[in-house]
Amino acid sequence: MARERLDKMLAGRGAGTRREAAARIRAGLVTVNGAPCRDPACKVDPDSDQICVDGIALRTRRERYFMMNKPAGVISATEDAKQQTVLSLLPEAERCGLAPVGRLDKDTVGLMLLTDDGALNHALTSPRRHVDKQYRALVSGHLDAEAPARFAAGLKLADGTVCRPAGLTIGECREDGLTEVLVTLQEGRYHQVKRMIAAVGGHVEVLERLSMGPLRLDGKLARGQYRALTEDEISELFRAVSGPE
Repeated sequence: MARERLDKMLAGRGAGTRREAAARIRAGLVTVNGAPCRDPACKVDPDSDQICVDGIALRTRRERYFMMNKPAGVISATEDAKQQTVLSLLPEAERCGLAPVGRLDKDTVGLMLLTDDGALNHALTSPRRHVDKQYRALVSGHLDAEAPARFAAGLKLADGTVCRPAGLTIGECREDGLTEVLVTLQEGRYHQVKRMIAAVGGHVEVLERLSMGPLRLDGKLARGQYRALTEDEISELFRAVSGPE
């Protein structure tokens, strides 16, 4: 594995922000191969160097993290006897232990994160972590003029469910009669975007997830393609869920 700065590596492993990690290093609270290291820019290899913070050995990351551009027609599950799943789009040898982070409806496309890191999976999907998920939708019907304000206040659905405050940006009506909207949520209830849009007079015709926290869908990925996350992307995800739940 390529060597990286000590402060950057610590931040990516959840040891606070990069500034906090640097402060710990300068205070002599970090050792590399048994010797105190006070230089945040020191280059280390997490796979071969023994790194301790406050006397506790840093766990080497062995988990895997993938971004997929989910196509329509596959379900967000690890396995299914009758339907194709997001994992079935990966080589069989790559699938072991992986699970989708959150769920997208069968006909919903876009960003899907796959990982075998259960703790991060839970943190990213917990509403208490306040991780934004942004969706682009093409909507038919006539949206209530007060829809953005109702979303921001915490929309009440037809069944009485009260959603957490959410963002709604309404674009111009297109030539095909559909309106493009952006929806930003911090939770993931069943068919939530579709149900929220229905509650303000619209019907979702097309739905795509664009982002999850700091992670945005790679425009170079065609539907059904995937790639491993970069170290910077992984670090950003950990920073997004850092702090008490």
